[in-house]
Amino acid sequence: MTRIAVLGAGKIGEALLAGLLAAGRPASDLAFSERHPERSAELTERLGVASVGVVEAASGADVVVVAVKPQDIAPVLAELKGALRPGTLVISLCAGLPTALFEGALPDGTPVVRVMPNTPMLVGEAMSAVSGGAHATAEHVQVAQEMLAAVGRVVSVPESQQDAVTALSGSGPAYFFYLVEAMIDAGILLGLPRTVAADLIVQSAYGAAVMLRESDDHPVLLREAVTSPAGTTIAAIRELERHGVRAALIDAIEAARDRSVELGRSVQQR
Repeated sequence: MTRIAVLGAGKIGEALLAGLLAAGRPASDLAFSERHPERSAELTERLGVASVGVVEAASGADVVVVAVKPQDIAPVLAELKGALRPGTLVISLCAGLPTALFEGALPDGTPVVRVMPNTPMLVGEAMSAVSGGAHATAEHVQVAQEMLAAVGRVVSVPESQQDAVTALSGSGPAYFFYLVEAMIDAGILLGLPRTVAADLIVQSAYGAAVMLRESDDHPVLLREAVTSPAGTTIAAIRELERHGVRAALIDAIEAARDRSVELGRSVQQR
């Protein structure tokens, strides 16, 4: 059996562990490293997965998943360098960090796969994109895909597209939450109680998402099906266009892409 160590047990690390367990992976095949003792004890008690140090986790694993914040990567790589066994697969869930950063800091020939997941991993509905580094084979990429499939959907993209993925789906849930927040506020402005407005919008968002995923129709056709001539919806769409909402959203996603690139460069330059 493949042993998997997750370095960093924040929300994403915890969600991955929980997803692997739910998919049938025995807790004895998993381990995690977490710098906060209270958090380690809590997760071990709840999930039944052993908490160990970075060196012990890495030396005993076939796959090491790095799920720390980008700014915390340097000390983790320093510990990993002397602990990895030859051929150990390293999977990075660190936003903005290229595989070359890991390859330059770890033993020569270490296979690295870069992954950009998102927070719906917490409910088993993540969207993850995977990219293999210079030493990663198709089999290494497949291992990462199978692992991430336990917590949602997975696509494979060239690494040159990962910053765009980070901006689009990595940050994407925040855009939807922001929109839902604004729509709930609009409902309150129109006289609805907050709880009623929230129920109306959350269920509408959920239903719309299911339609998008299960329908073969383009989003434009789905929107047009709601938009009657001279009706209420087209009046609202006109206002959104008048305020440049579409252009603002495109600009926002470009800004997120640029920040992802900047994060990767800043860490590499340290």
